[in-house]
Amino acid sequence: MSDTVIRVENLGKKYIIGHQQQERYTALRDVIANKVKSFGNLIQNPKSKIQNSQEEFWALKDVSFEIKQGDRVGIIGRNGAGKSTLLKILSRITEPTTGRIKIKGRVASLLEVGTGFHPELTGRENIYLNGAILGMGKVDIKRKFDEIVAFAEVEKFLDTPVKRYSSGMYVRLAFAVAAHLEPEILIVDEVLAVGDAAFQKKCLGKMEDVGKEGRTVLFVSHNMATVTTLCQRAIWLVNGQVNLDGNVEQITSKYLSYGVEHSGEVILTKQSQNQRFWFKRVSFINTEGNFTSVFDVREPIKIRLEYEITQSFKVLEVSFKVINSSVIPIFTVDRSFHLSSELVIGSYLAEIEIPSLFLAPGSYSIDVAAHIPNVEIVSLYQSLMSFEVEEMGSRMAQYKGFAIGVVLVDFAWKELAVNLK
Repeated sequence: MSDTVIRVENLGKKYIIGHQQQERYTALRDVIANKVKSFGNLIQNPKSKIQNSQEEFWALKDVSFEIKQGDRVGIIGRNGAGKSTLLKILSRITEPTTGRIKIKGRVASLLEVGTGFHPELTGRENIYLNGAILGMGKVDIKRKFDEIVAFAEVEKFLDTPVKRYSSGMYVRLAFAVAAHLEPEILIVDEVLAVGDAAFQKKCLGKMEDVGKEGRTVLFVSHNMATVTTLCQRAIWLVNGQVNLDGNVEQITSKYLSYGVEHSGEVILTKQSQNQRFWFKRVSFINTEGNFTSVFDVREPIKIRLEYEITQSFKVLEVSFKVINSSVIPIFTVDRSFHLSSELVIGSYLAEIEIPSLFLAPGSYSIDVAAHIPNVEIVSLYQSLMSFEVEEMGSRMAQYKGFAIGVVLVDFAWKELAVNLK
């Protein structure tokens, strides 16, 4: 149809993965021996491949969908699902291996910190450069210039090379350029998480305005509350394929409850985290002391956080938030350190127990975070784990889920007056 601005047909992206040996180092004699061995195998079996340590990996496979003008679409999925690969193909950064895409209109992308900017040029020069890349004339860019600068809040640094910008300044200017230079299609990845909360809110408001103006927004985020607020539709990717595509509230609800058969424990790696603070492990534990992600409504739920501090902080808060399948935050629990002798370098284990008969039956997810209040988010994992609260008693179900509210209470009634006749 004429109002379709993006059409994706049987899209696939293949990468070749090489497997290296596990030794700490490889000596020259090992390289020569391996080459001789491979050559000998080739002589004995001419049909064999010399490079047998490589395999194919399909980041995307058979992906098809259409997006119409003015749609605000959230692309969701676990890490490694293919979200960023899809956006890079739509942004013409990466070529697809199979299939084809048709795009109608100019595309502005904000995928990674640094995308689209020349580090040696100043902020002012990069604004004009990006506008030229989008096909805009100098007069059009100049008309939007003051609005871009005001939105990004980088007036004092306009004539400074952007390589000297902090990551937050970089993202503010990059988003302001992408959103204000009037692209027909705006593509934004999780990069907005670098900014502070106030700027994230401003960006979301701008993206909503862009959609209302009839332009199209594609947005990737692990924050389901943000996706539900901003988008009308969600595309859920699993292992490089479209798992579900439809109404954003229905899709995010199913996404948050996905994988509740998990063991109830997540072990996190240090490499991708802040070097000063490291979440090591997050666990759900039942009354028998076992890891699980399914609980009876009548039993308490223990949530255990294990983390490591590798540099002293004067002030720090470690917290987790419980969110239901309607993307409503139920509660947040903070553990605060303020100039305390407790706060020394080392490993910590914190645990809290959610009482029985508190959470209504349903699906939930948790965010975990560490932050310096009003200053910096040190570590953040959104929708890190999911768990299920079920009515598993032998009696008839007393708890009807969210129809009766998000929490269960047993407040005492007190008769204030009686008037019997």
